Amino acid sequence: MEDPFGAVVLPITTARLTLRPMVPTDRQRYAAIFQDPGTCRYLYREPLADDEVETSLAERFHTVAREQGYGFELGIDLEGQLAGTISLFLRSVEHRRGEVGYTLHPSARGQGLAAEAVRAMCDVGFGQLELHRIEGRLDARNTASARVLTAAGFEREGHLRQNEWVKGEWTDEVIYGLLHETWAATRT
Repeated sequence: MEDPFGAVVLPITTARLTLRPMVPTDRQRYAAIFQDPGTCRYLYREPLADDEVETSLAERFHTVAREQGYGFELGIDLEGQLAGTISLFLRSVEHRRGEVGYTLHPSARGQGLAAEAVRAMCDVGFGQLELHRIEGRLDARNTASARVLTAAGFEREGHLRQNEWVKGEWTDEVIYGLLHETWAATRT
């Protein structure tokens, strides 16, 4: 199957942000994001070691084909600096379902940047890729991420108890969803 993300025009701009491919000069800010224990607390992985940063960043230079679908991860650029990352993955071609994910540099939190980036990715998902539904899945304890999705227009749809074994413990997962029709209603 041809990568449906190949037709997405980059960069994507919002009022304050530029969503763009990551580049080698993002290394220091990227390391600060993914070496921060607070950032990684609710992620599947532990903070990156110094020797893992280069490889992890290099993997994000291009559209990534994943086992469960196609997608890409972009840098969230604020005033010329990497403020975080945002991803959109196609989880089902048949059901036209995508999933969004994001991380922010510690200094960029609490400013509405993640919600702004999520809305921009939804514009791509619904407007360009013609998705029917976009989901956000998160650790139920991650209340900050829940606020981001709510601010971006998503609705809480489900709570899966002890759904995944992560970092040595059973964790609950919460699912947020946004439908094309709900997104379209905000555009008129």
